[in-house]
Amino acid sequence: MNRRLLVAAFEREEDILGATRACRDEGLKVIDVWTPYPVHGLDQIMGMARSRLPLVTLILAIIGGGLKIWFEYWTTEFSWPLNVGGKPWDSLPAFIPVTFEVMVLTAGISTVVAFLIATRLWPGKAPLTPDPRATDDRFVLVVEEADSTFDVARVTRLLEGYNAFDIDERVVGQGEVR
Repeated sequence: MNRRLLVAAFEREEDILGATRACRDEGLKVIDVWTPYPVHGLDQIMGMARSRLPLVTLILAIIGGGLKIWFEYWTTEFSWPLNVGGKPWDSLPAFIPVTFEVMVLTAGISTVVAFLIATRLWPGKAPLTPDPRATDDRFVLVVEEADSTFDVARVTRLLEGYNAFDIDERVVGQGEVR
């Protein structure tokens, strides 16, 4: 299934923020915004939900720490019990430093893997950017023409009011932005 998109390029951060806010206020569907650097507040203007990545990181860090404590307890109590300096075999305070390091390692690796899975950014995947200079010095806004009431001329005038200098109408395949 093909989608019709309106792609607009801007030169300044203020213009992309204003145009995105105006498009959302008009009820238009903003697909994505490409910027050369992170723009503060753009995610709220776009209406994006909060990321669940910190929760995934916390859960996987706790699982990693729990598995490490279980492994150390099992090793010292059942698999290879050694009496070292008269300490008990299941001495939890001795497990804390290594458990913390394993939690940090598990959280870091799992966060990267979860991010790659959630964003479908596989290593070696070709970038699908609407403008070659979108991550260099241009700000690019992509609006979907969701229904037959979408008036290209009206939206073009709206975007030109925010100093859009390059506005293209494109028909692309599902999942492709070129």
